[in-house]
Amino acid sequence: MIHKGALVLGVLIGAGVGVLFAPEKGEVTRDKLKKEGEKIKDQITKDFTEVKEDVSKATKSGKDKFKKEAKDFASKASFKAEKAITFLEKQLAILKEKNKTLQQTS
Repeated sequence: MIHKGALVLGVLIGAGVGVLFAPEKGEVTRDKLKKEGEKIKDQITKDFTEVKEDVSKATKSGKDKFKKEAKDFASKASFKAEKAITFLEKQLAILKEKNKTLQQTS
């Protein structure tokens, strides 16, 4: 995309140089240069707009991907936390039973 714009810019500049060396009246040459300048400006504006849109799309895509990955991470972390809590509850139950047996023997 940017290379295409550079190519077009080079062609337009080349055409402008060609107009400068053409054996025509100054007014005709100035009109041609003005038209070529407008073409160059329009092409640069178009290329800039395309780049801006591409960057905007990439940024949005990155945000959406980050949000999804953050949500997935939170879900996995919650699942792991639940497993840890269940494990700890089982260990506490075992300790309570051991503690009961110690209390009965005393």
